Parts: sequence; structure tokens; C-alpha cells
Amino acid sequence: MGTTARPGFDTETLRQGIEGHTASTLLQLYSDDAELRIVDHNTQPSHPKVLHGRDEIREMLEDVYGREMSHKLEQCVIQEDRAAFSESCQYPDGVRVLAESMVSLRDGKIVDQTMIQAWDEET
Repeated sequence: MGTTARPGFDTETLRQGIEGHTASTLLQLYSDDAELRIVDHNTQPSHPKVLHGRDEIREMLEDVYGREMSHKLEQCVIQEDRAAFSESCQYPDGVRVLAESMVSLRDGKIVDQTMIQAWDEET
């Protein structure tokens, strides 16, 4: 009796997409029916921004990774059909953003993601 390896979540693609500012690379990690919830200062936990499917997620990724700013994958932990990762970003003027994501996986693709993000505010 043989075994078939289940496809795993590709952390190198995640790193390349985040640090290379490549929305199309990141989009490869999402299933067609993926859902992404974003919680931040503007979209609080009781009313998060929810993106449904790759087309809506693509628009957001193209916006974020098309901006003039640096992005770095800080950490990524994978356990069975779940993953969590941290991303730090910085705009040219020094404003920093930190995003933490928890994802559910199916066949190595993201099917559900909750992202909590915070950024520097002027004081």
C-alpha cells in the first residue's frame, strides 16, 4: 500500500511574494473560494472587512504590494492544516505596519485567513 504526500503550504512562495512585492505570487497560495477577514483600526472585530474569493483578494494584494514600502516575512509556523505568520512593513517616511495572520489550509492553499494589522499613528 502506497501513500500519497499531501501538498504542503509553500512558505518560500509566501516569503518571495511578501518580500518581492509580488501580488501574483501571493495569490497562488489562495484557493479559489478563499475568505480573508481584516481587523484593524478602521475595521474592528465586530465588523471586519471580509474579502470573498481570489478576485477580491487579488485587488487588495495588488494595492498593498504595489505601494512604495518594504515588506518582510518575520515568522511563519505551520501545523497540519493551519499556519500563522507575521509580516512587518515600513513606508519611506518611517511609518511602520505590523500584520499577524492565522490561516486555515486545504491541500496546501489558504481557504480562510484572519489578518490583524496595526500601524504607527502620528502623535
